[in-house]
Amino acid sequence: MSAQPAPGDHGTAGTAGPTPAPASASASVDRARLARPVPLGRRSTATLLLISAIGVVAFGWPLLASTGSALVGHSADAPWLFALLLPLLLAVVVAQISEGRSATGEPGMDAKAVALLGMLAAAGAALRPLGAGTAGLEPMFFLMVLSGRVLGPGFGFVLGSVSMFASALLTGGVGPWLPFQMLSMGWVCLGAGLLPGAAALRGRRELALLAGYGACSAVAYGTIMNLQGWPYIGGLSSSISFVAGAPLSENLPRFAAYCLTTSLGWDLPRAALTVVLCLTLGGPVLRTLRRASRRAAFGAPVAFTAARTPSEEDARPR
Repeated sequence: MSAQPAPGDHGTAGTAGPTPAPASASASVDRARLARPVPLGRRSTATLLLISAIGVVAFGWPLLASTGSALVGHSADAPWLFALLLPLLLAVVVAQISEGRSATGEPGMDAKAVALLGMLAAAGAALRPLGAGTAGLEPMFFLMVLSGRVLGPGFGFVLGSVSMFASALLTGGVGPWLPFQMLSMGWVCLGAGLLPGAAALRGRRELALLAGYGACSAVAYGTIMNLQGWPYIGGLSSSISFVAGAPLSENLPRFAAYCLTTSLGWDLPRAALTVVLCLTLGGPVLRTLRRASRRAAFGAPVAFTAARTPSEEDARPR
């Protein structure tokens, strides 16, 4: 009787070969790799830090301004902030394009990512009028949080800012508040892109994480935007009005009282709507965004092979 090859043998008894990995496992790894967010490089990170530093100063410095300052109510700094913000946003995109492949082998933002950015910004701008002005309900927060989660902090910051700019043009909401809205929404999307577990966390746990973040960011957005509008308003009760030149220890309690009595009624419904949409529609939207990112192949390496000569084609076995 002839000996049968042992399991794992490949034609010769006693010669064991490597067991190939299942195709399904390899495909799942590829899908996970291609669904990773667009990575941040050094130049993109430096530009985002610069934009954020400018934004923090623009929002907070009136609390430290002197009584006679003409800029306490953002009466003159908003146009300058807007003039600074647009080139810096463009610098983030250019930095991600020019950085190309990072040290981890992941490519930066490319033309396909820019096209997706435009599509999502248009969708966010279209969603904003559906709820703006109605008890603070703004469904665009839901899309911005999920987009930032899937596509990364740098992509998310640009998306949030561009979406707010486009929605302002669509609704006629252009004013001195616009650059501050662009910064605030950019921070919301950036924070979503920085949430942990982007490559591994899926399912209900991820939806719960995004719903919790969406609620917190919706309230934080309203609170930060209050810093922009609060110095404008005069004639309020002394317990909530801004007093230029007053110590920070006196203005902060007034600001907290102002938020509780004027904007919390809008911030909480916005947070509640974001939670509901994340928990109910988050799964399908996340899958759609990740499928779009895989098909755009943001994470696929590009390989070039030498073309075959006609003689090689003829000599190849049929």
